[in-house]
Amino acid sequence: MARGSLEAPVNRLLALLSAKDYGRLRPHLTRAPLTYRQSLYEAHKPVETVYFIETGVGSLVNTMSNGQAAEVGTIGNEGLVGLPIVLGDKQAPTSVYVQVPGVGLSMPAARFKAELAASATMRAVMLRYVHALFNQVAQSAACNHFHNIEQRCCRWLLMTHDRMESEEFLLTQEFLAMMLGVQRTGVTRAAGALQRAGLIEYTRGIVTILDRRGLKNLSCECYAVSKKEFDRLLAK
Repeated sequence: MARGSLEAPVNRLLALLSAKDYGRLRPHLTRAPLTYRQSLYEAHKPVETVYFIETGVGSLVNTMSNGQAAEVGTIGNEGLVGLPIVLGDKQAPTSVYVQVPGVGLSMPAARFKAELAASATMRAVMLRYVHALFNQVAQSAACNHFHNIEQRCCRWLLMTHDRMESEEFLLTQEFLAMMLGVQRTGVTRAAGALQRAGLIEYTRGIVTILDRRGLKNLSCECYAVSKKEFDRLLAK
């Protein structure tokens, strides 16, 4: 199915819906580019629009009172930007920005809320995704505690690659440092080591995956654990 059609959903969460539930959302979905650093919603402000990402990555960011920010989760073609709406709220203490550019389907949050209220089966699917994202965040917390920067870098590169349609994608040092919870110098060392090993090429913020199997071999267990959980919870 061509990219321009809404007949067969590219987003895994939409694909998990029944034909009837997807039919409820489809008239309200609009395809839109997701540009680098684009704000999808801001902390402590009402979520006005929800997004089903097709390609690209959204970054769930928590900002401290001193301005320092840390990424606490990522959202790709497996999920939804706008979980507060699913959970019966209208805002969150975190923000979501586009980390890796791509394409998504947007719809007004108020309409999505109304369709959720009208369909128990749609709510059940969305709550499975909430569970999967919670598991990702929990796994990331453990990963940051136990695994070294090169292992964690491999994990995030693999997760990002899974959500793209290309071996090459934008991933700046700023966002990679936020993902890994390190300074940019740490990113430079880790990316340099992976480049010297022939696993990636990293130039001017553009990552090219050269050896995916090598990245998986060097990655910690967390990539496989998170992927297995997403595949389990988002299986038909």
